Amino acid sequence: MLFRASKCYNTLMLVVAFLQWWYGPGWRDASNRLVAKIHETYLNFSMPILLRTMFSPWRRIITPPGGSLDAKMRAALDNTISRLVGFTVRLVALIAACVLIALYALIGGLIVLLWPILPILGPALVVGGLL
Repeated sequence: MLFRASKCYNTLMLVVAFLQWWYGPGWRDASNRLVAKIHETYLNFSMPILLRTMFSPWRRIITPPGGSLDAKMRAALDNTISRLVGFTVRLVALIAACVLIALYALIGGLIVLLWPILPILGPALVVGGLL
């Protein structure tokens, strides 16, 4: 009998400890992980560098101008094309980074907002399924 009461007490303490963690450090940790993931994506895509070098030539491919007018025109065309390719690649990378950050913010923000009701949701779904 004493063993049974002790087991019930331990289970109750475990549930209380879980709820204490869930609504305190757990919730804070979930929001901190979301912010860290967004910041990590921002840094992995090197967004400040992409913005700073937006109109730089692609892979620093630059054609030096020659002596004749034809060579100078060809170099100007080559350099313009290199800059357009660089701009396009950087723009696509920036758009991908923004989409990922928006998805993380949307889904992660939804999880952080729904965090308080998630422990109740499991038993509620079981009861709803039984009814």
